[in-house]
Amino acid sequence: MVFSSAISLFFFVPIVFLLDRRLSNVDAKNTWLLLASLVFYSFGQVYYLPLLLLSVALNYVCGRLAAGKYAKLGVTLAVIGGIGLLAVFKYADFAIRTVNALCGLHLPLTGIALPIGISFFTFQGLSYVIDVYREPQTVSHSFKKVLLYIAFFPQLIAGPIVKYHDIEQEIDSRRTTPQETALGIRRFICGLSKKLLLSNALGQMADTVFALPAGEIGMLAGWTGAICYTLQIYFDFSGYSDMAIGLGRMFGFHFRENFNYPYTATTIKEFWRRWHISLSGWFRDYLYIPLGGNRKGNARTWLNRFLVFFATGLWHGASWTFVLWGLWHGLFSVLEDCGAIPVDKLKGKRIGQLYTLLVVVLGFTLFRADTLAQAGAMYAAMFSGVGLHWLGTAAVWAKFTPAFALTLCLALLLCTSVAREHTPKRESVTFIGSLGLLLLCMMYLAAGSFNPFIYFRF
Repeated sequence: MVFSSAISLFFFVPIVFLLDRRLSNVDAKNTWLLLASLVFYSFGQVYYLPLLLLSVALNYVCGRLAAGKYAKLGVTLAVIGGIGLLAVFKYADFAIRTVNALCGLHLPLTGIALPIGISFFTFQGLSYVIDVYREPQTVSHSFKKVLLYIAFFPQLIAGPIVKYHDIEQEIDSRRTTPQETALGIRRFICGLSKKLLLSNALGQMADTVFALPAGEIGMLAGWTGAICYTLQIYFDFSGYSDMAIGLGRMFGFHFRENFNYPYTATTIKEFWRRWHISLSGWFRDYLYIPLGGNRKGNARTWLNRFLVFFATGLWHGASWTFVLWGLWHGLFSVLEDCGAIPVDKLKGKRIGQLYTLLVVVLGFTLFRADTLAQAGAMYAAMFSGVGLHWLGTAAVWAKFTPAFALTLCLALLLCTSVAREHTPKRESVTFIGSLGLLLLCMMYLAAGSFNPFIYFRF
């Protein structure tokens, strides 16, 4: 099951928003938003609601311990509990499949379904406990506030990862104005439009290419599929982040930005300062720096980078394609750092952007592939698939309609800051444009062709 944005737009969000507006007491608002968030999660997997509550309860108790004389015990239990949940529900079958492949065994898989949003709410809970361990005065003595912080529905199932101290004051005291509400609605519509009008169309082309037999892809289809998926995942995830930020703003919460035009980066290190900012910041603060960061010499710094990118890849999914995707980015990060790639000559230049895009596109090809063999077939087609590959070429041209060509051009344009720089300054114009986008989204949803968000898988 996937919690459709159609439900959010036409039923769930308006009801939650209107009732929230009728409540004047912040505590009552928090109670209402908490109940709404639990109902939201139940739409997806009601049988995993106790797991969510258990995770939050564990982090709440560990947070209380981390603020007192049992600080080390509290943070240790939180880490063991959080990583343990991920190990059981996300990585158990991956470990069994790996052991079976390496040892020639036939151990049965657990078949456990992946809880929606487990990677996000686990990391968010861990960040709370670790922050309390570092600054005990930030502990919350209210279980309800911690539960609302972790389970708040806009960012519960696909981020961005929010730190408790960023919204602590807004949980206790927040106010909304018609202007803030209007800006939140506009941001939500922009995110929804990214997903429905851009990501889905690009995803159809990518899915078509990745479904082709290995020998029928060809260079044209290979690069088309890889580029389309690179654009698809950006508009899918940045679109959801926009929706979450917009919804949060409607209810008086201000989440930090999660994307900053990552495809304009001119180095891989810059790319990760712009892509999924909340996740890269989490790994920096809670893994890279505790490992020693760059304070213990070059060799240790590069090892720490590889460990972080290994964890980043594994966080995204229980597959070696994700792990190797992370290590791929780690490799270029280290090569840039050690001088093997002349960063000074790349920064701020077009050649640097082309280099970064090439690394990113090749990486996302591996990320999208179902198996390493499929990734290898895609790479072979992209770099040596010269010749007539009728099936692949026909499949691409069948999808390459004038509407798709327009979508692709818009997507390439909106990946840059050009669109933002040329956005009309008059709010009346931008709001009218948002209403037009909303109408297009409603027409799309009415056609019944809505697809789930990619990051719901993680």
